[in-house]
This record gives sequence, structure tokens and C-alpha cells, in this order.
Amino acid sequence: MNIILKAFVTGTLMLSLFGFYAMAEESFSSNVDKHGNIMLPDDFRNEMVHLGSWFVPEGGASGFHDVYTEKASVEFYRKNGKFPDGATIVKELRASQAGTYTTGKNVSYANNELKQWFVMVKDSKGRFANNSLWGDGWGWALYKPDTKEGGKFKNVASDYKTDCLGCHIPAKQNDWIYTEAYPSLKTER
Repeated sequence: MNIILKAFVTGTLMLSLFGFYAMAEESFSSNVDKHGNIMLPDDFRNEMVHLGSWFVPEGGASGFHDVYTEKASVEFYRKNGKFPDGATIVKELRASQAGTYTTGKNVSYANNELKQWFVMVKDSKGRFANNSLWGDGWGWALYKPDTKEGGKFKNVASDYKTDCLGCHIPAKQNDWIYTEAYPSLKTER
């Protein structure tokens, strides 16, 4: 192969690899725009894997907390013990009710009253260092049902350090994520 052809092939390969890397960086999460704005994923209940649920019996966060992520993120976690960059975690809070059923008295269940959604997107590279909703390896967002603008819910968090991080301090050593209630991360059954 002559030197001009080798240079052409090498240059083409390098441009292809650079293009692939740039494309991967741009699309590290379909739930984040180029400015670091995090969106509440559409139809996440049908499109994502249910990791598990928490039940909070009383207080402002009372009710059921159902948590979801992408199937690929679950598979990555099972192999590596951590979430991959771009993993999106959605926690939906619903109010609860209780009733008497054949399974027992005072049985709690989630009802249709949506309280809020928390969304986190993994970012170990610090892509949005100048954005106050990104830090400590994650992007952080909070949505409430009464904050719709233009057909989409608006992120009401303004600074992850004051609006989000406080609840996650006990899970700091586990990459800020409580995983105890997520059996999907540990086994396929």
C-alpha cells in the first residue's frame, strides 16, 4: 500500500473514531439536552425496568416510591456493581390508601394521586460543571404534577446541593443511591 493510501485510510479511521466518540458523548442520555436540562422521561412506566419500591408511612414524602431505570442500566449494574454514565433513575411518589382485604386489615396500596418525581442521571465525567443541578457524579431533578409548561413537566429544583443532596447523604458511600429496595439489580428473578 502506498504512503498516500495509508495516510487516507488512517485519517478516515481516525475521523470515524472521533465522530463515534463525539456522537456517544452527545447522546450519553436521551433525557438530557446539550445544556444539561434533565427531562422527565415519557412513558417511563412502560419503557423502563421497575427496580423496586419504598413505602413511607407518614410525613411529606409518605406513600409509595416506585423506582425505574433502563434495562441496559440494570444489566450494566449487575456486571459492574454501579450505574453506567447516562443511566436515568426515575422515582415516582404516589399517595397511598389502606383498606381491609382478604390478605389482611390496613393493607396499603398506591392510588392515582401523584405527588412528585425525582430524576437522576449518572455523569461521572462532570459534563455540566457550571450547572447547579449537576454534581457528585449525577444530574438531579424534581418534578411536581402542577408544574406543566408547554405539555412537559418543569424541573423545580434549582440547586442539587440544597434541593436534593441532603436526602442522599446516608447513601454517599454507595454513589448516592439507596439500592436496598432494588432486587432487580441483584437477580433476574
